[in-house]
Amino acid sequence: MTSSTAATDRSAPSRWLALTVLCGAMLMIILDGTITSVALPVLQAELGFTTAGLAWTVNAYLVPLGGLLLLAGRLGDLYGRRRMLLAGLTLFVLASLLCGLAVDAGMLIAARFVQGVGAAMASAVVLGMVVALFPEAGDRARAMGVYAFVGAAGASIGTLLGGVLTDTVGWRWIFLVNVPIGVATVLLALRYVAADRPADRSARPDVLGGLLVTTGLVLAVFTIVDTSALAVRLGMGAVAVALLAGFVIRQQRAAEPLVRLRIFRSRAVSGGNAAQLLMVAGMLGFQFVAALYLQRALGYSPVQTGFAMLPITLTIATVSLAASGRLIARSGARPVLLAGEILLVAGLLLLTRPPVGSYLVDVLPSMLVLGVGAGLALPAVTTVMMSDATPEDAGLASGLANTSQQVGGALGTAVLAALAASRTDAATAAGASSIEALTSGYQLAFWASAVSVAAAGAVTLAVLRRRHA
Repeated sequence: MTSSTAATDRSAPSRWLALTVLCGAMLMIILDGTITSVALPVLQAELGFTTAGLAWTVNAYLVPLGGLLLLAGRLGDLYGRRRMLLAGLTLFVLASLLCGLAVDAGMLIAARFVQGVGAAMASAVVLGMVVALFPEAGDRARAMGVYAFVGAAGASIGTLLGGVLTDTVGWRWIFLVNVPIGVATVLLALRYVAADRPADRSARPDVLGGLLVTTGLVLAVFTIVDTSALAVRLGMGAVAVALLAGFVIRQQRAAEPLVRLRIFRSRAVSGGNAAQLLMVAGMLGFQFVAALYLQRALGYSPVQTGFAMLPITLTIATVSLAASGRLIARSGARPVLLAGEILLVAGLLLLTRPPVGSYLVDVLPSMLVLGVGAGLALPAVTTVMMSDATPEDAGLASGLANTSQQVGGALGTAVLAALAASRTDAATAAGASSIEALTSGYQLAFWASAVSVAAAGAVTLAVLRRRHA
């Protein structure tokens, strides 16, 4: 092959190969949000974590990931999305290596924070790149199905993979496995993901606005996931609100704002992100609570827990890849989203039944219904959120979509865990047995998950218009 031919191939790669590379990068990033959950007892024993400090193996990753998405998305618009993707993946791989080599709790927490920064840089631009790759409605709907499957299945796969790696080769490989996969992803991105043209090379990002929104979002996410005293968390929340209000004022006055606030005039952007935040709060919070429910109330091992939740992943794969794109192209995103939300509520309500001690009765029906619901709803809400995005705003819209997802997941996990713990403590104080108290707490959390997803359905009905097809 001549050099000119190679250059032509590089400048016009297959869109579907590029999509595969982008989704592979997202899967790696999403996995790391949940892959540590089953290894927490081992990490505590080997690295000397305190009980409170142990939560930071997860929080140190989520805080920068949730807080930096908007800034990274805008920087990708200004200076090139592929550049931002490659820089983020490189930082993520290096931080993963440091995580795997950690000798104490402090080193692991610091490396996880850097991991979250790299994950934010990479994930903020992926959705915008997918939209640019597939301008046609039919192809975009199918591409969104693939993308949404990766996002929805990643958390479940992370739980399963974390249990298998911890039990077989040790907890360090939870992080070290990212190194060869990440290097391969970077090389494939260089080969198959075409370089994009920045929106305006002469433009400069709004540095003050970036500091305000990033610090405000980091504090907001920190407030959600932290376990400090209520007064401390309320104080941090108040500061976060003040910083975000300052950011809005700054964007109204800046000559070159970080976020063009007119984007929120779109019902697709504002309503879609609100619906996704509520829906993800219920679903990611459910996955966290369900993992505890299966282990602590039903007596499953970590590996058994991963396999027990595998049907939801397989069902999401089947529905999102084989059916959702066609349904969205035929009927529009809004009715598909509503149907998915209804099924999600039904699946969560199935878990509120008293367990009878059988996986086929207690767990499997809910996993299957939730898988169908998520397989329909997640591609549809992603399609809605990006439906009004112009090429120059695609990175910003992508950053907003990912931000609502991460903040929704953190909020849902924190709220549902608190509700479950409160109900369990009350039931224990009333004289219930340990298993009865735990079951009561987790069932309350499942009810709250259903309410959150139902609220997402209400937003879909009230805010999104029928034209978002």
